[in-house]
Amino acid sequence: MNYLYLLLNLGSLSIPFIFSFHPKLKFYKKWPYLILAMLLTMVVFIPWDVIFTNNGIWGFNENYFLGMKLFQLPIEEWLFFICIPYACVFTHYALLYYFPNLKLSLKLTTGLSWGLLVVMVLLLSFHYDKWYTLINYGFAIILILLVLKNNLELLRSYYLTFLVMLIPFFIVNGILTGSGIEDQVVWYNNSENLGIRLWTIPIEDTIYAFTLILMNLALVDYFEKRSLRKQQL
Repeated sequence: MNYLYLLLNLGSLSIPFIFSFHPKLKFYKKWPYLILAMLLTMVVFIPWDVIFTNNGIWGFNENYFLGMKLFQLPIEEWLFFICIPYACVFTHYALLYYFPNLKLSLKLTTGLSWGLLVVMVLLLSFHYDKWYTLINYGFAIILILLVLKNNLELLRSYYLTFLVMLIPFFIVNGILTGSGIEDQVVWYNNSENLGIRLWTIPIEDTIYAFTLILMNLALVDYFEKRSLRKQQL
């Protein structure tokens, strides 16, 4: 089934894309900011992906891809960084539209953020020799600190919307890592991660998803606010 990863990408994108034109949501108006955000996020995540693939930290099962590659990555992997962020950013804003009070208190948000940072720092102090854990948690620490300083309001809602996003995450990423299919679409070298799996999903993938979406959201919010400031001048 060499089109499985492509179907997962397109399936994740399809409903959010259709509802982007909903007369109440009008998510399409955020496209200019989202496109910039996705491009900048890919500047971080694509080189990371290429380096890890070339060094055997993770890899791809050729049986589940169409065969086209760019910089050693299947074209479906490139699409992942478009389809999944699009779907998740849409989900975040759609949830906030229908549930505008969906946010934590400032105190709880700050406490939760510092608690998460402490846990990741402690894990890195014992497992800094594992490349996926090191780079993944290290980047997450930097990003959370930046968002804490510059956009605490985003984290107040994101911690809750991310919990909702974890539902499709476990479905899509579960299939990619071998749940319900004969083999893995994406395989991981367990000597380079903690070796802890949530079903078939390496636990690091939850933080990977957290930072991938958070970076896109933070950039969308930044570009949108900058555009509004220019319009007001």
